[in-house]
Amino acid sequence: MLPLYVTSGEPAGIGPDICLSLANREDLRPVVVLADIDMLKQRIEQLGLEVELVLYSGQTEPSLNGQLYVEHIALAKPVILGRLDAENASYVLEQLHRSADYALSGKSVGVATAPVQKSIINDAGIVFSGHTEYYQEFAHVDRVVMMLATKTLRVALATTHLPLRDVPDAITQERLHQVIDILIHDLKTKFKINQPRILVCGLNPHAGEDGYLGREEIDVINPVLEEYRARGVQMSLSLPADTLFTSENLKDADAVLAMYHDQGLPVLKSQGFGEAVNITLGLPFIRTSVDHGTALSLAGTGQAKASSLHVAVDLALDLARD
Repeated sequence: MLPLYVTSGEPAGIGPDICLSLANREDLRPVVVLADIDMLKQRIEQLGLEVELVLYSGQTEPSLNGQLYVEHIALAKPVILGRLDAENASYVLEQLHRSADYALSGKSVGVATAPVQKSIINDAGIVFSGHTEYYQEFAHVDRVVMMLATKTLRVALATTHLPLRDVPDAITQERLHQVIDILIHDLKTKFKINQPRILVCGLNPHAGEDGYLGREEIDVINPVLEEYRARGVQMSLSLPADTLFTSENLKDADAVLAMYHDQGLPVLKSQGFGEAVNITLGLPFIRTSVDHGTALSLAGTGQAKASSLHVAVDLALDLARD
């Protein structure tokens, strides 16, 4: 029974808090948190919890209820709740490094990730765009796709963490082919959807309105979509994003492809914030994540909600069964 690893993320945020809640689960395989065990002990005291931390040493049985497997990674500096420290950037990246290395080398079934603070990692002089890009580079794959999902909606992104002014230039026919190929492949292989039905957002308002509001749909997006439709893929042409997300349109869709981050994700998060999960498609291993940030002001208060992490762990374990 290979383990699932969970990165605890930014130590000054709520990552350690929500990871401690995993002790209340009863899973079918080991779930192991990557964190400084002394920091977790301190957080247990601050939160008034009763959790037994067990150093992970290759156990193949799941932990007992009330226990949490931990693989120790030492902090560079002691943590002050809610206060970022660039000296702990290396600690955060070590979590990502180990989790990716274990997954690629067959020592785990994959990874679920708690939130990190991108800004403090960059403040440490380390170029860092996010989890998704880190795992892509580590796995040496040309393209990955960010997809968020709730129980009723999946939204994949053609572009991820780009300034809005850079998005049109980034949406090329080559990129769309890569993204759509990955989306279709992983919907079939990881989610077991034999004939996925995909709706596609246009880039411009009203999907360009026949070129009056932009020509990207005519010149770039729709020609690619027509190719897939000609091969029998159940895929729309580009649709106006302001009406695509109606219940009538979504009732038969397996996924939506949005052109940029804030086009599709606000809709998804408005439907299920705290219950959504982020999945990185295109990696040679399973990677899921929470749908929220580090919430520094909530660290150690007991007010942080762990539901998104539990959904992320649930989905990773479910995908690992096949």
